Amino acid sequence: MHQLTPPIDVAHLLPVLDEQLITLLQSLTPEDWHKQTVAKLWTVKDVAAHLLDGNIRILSMLRDGYFGESANAQSYEELVQFLNRLNADWVQAMKRVSTYMLILLHQITGPMFCRYYQSLNSWDTAAFSVAWAGETESKNWMHIAREYTEKFLHQQQIRDAVNKPGIMTRALFYPFINIFMQALPYTYRHVDAPIGTVVQLTVLTDIGGTWHIQKEEMGWQLHHGSAASADAVLSIDPELAWKLFSKSLRPDDVRRSVAIAGNETLAETALSMVSVMA
Repeated sequence: MHQLTPPIDVAHLLPVLDEQLITLLQSLTPEDWHKQTVAKLWTVKDVAAHLLDGNIRILSMLRDGYFGESANAQSYEELVQFLNRLNADWVQAMKRVSTYMLILLHQITGPMFCRYYQSLNSWDTAAFSVAWAGETESKNWMHIAREYTEKFLHQQQIRDAVNKPGIMTRALFYPFINIFMQALPYTYRHVDAPIGTVVQLTVLTDIGGTWHIQKEEMGWQLHHGSAASADAVLSIDPELAWKLFSKSLRPDDVRRSVAIAGNETLAETALSMVSVMA
């Protein structure tokens, strides 16, 4: 029998993030909307449009059963290319939409998005797997967790661009980074190490946490908290962590700012972790 509470339960936090987003968007000046974010070529308005696309696309596909376009991807790379095209098409079309309309559409679709995910059985099989965690089939709780990271990440990109802090808190950031860490074992899938080898990663300050992976017979396994002993230990600042693991920064950008102890080569593999479809 499955446990009743999922390992990661964040459906109740989706409305909290949504409310924070609306308040943030309503506070932006005309200049703020055009500021560059760390999301490559996207401005604040582009990122807000992308978040709206997430609401509408999920409601259309999963709630309403209307998929429109199908990926027909034969590989992870082809799926990423398909998603990148969808994202770019939407952002380009939304350039003709006013910021007032953008906020209004968020106010309409955001609550519907949250209610949909809160209505799901956490242990049912999700429509989409979380490929960046190495899953070919996921439960709804993991799919919802992935959606939480999308909502947190893109809102934080906006906040970072306009210098408006607000969600880098224990209550909201820790669930986000904990979900991102689900990709750590998959990141080490090709690393050959003796059984019992341990890599430990700490995201610093009281909003972060510590995780470690251990090489076992069935592969690398993720554990919460510190290990009794570790072969490689990394410590990284939260501001760097969310940018690095979402691929806005790359390992070479942060290496001098990350503390490493023990086996340096083994530790540095963790810096290549990408917990988004990219």
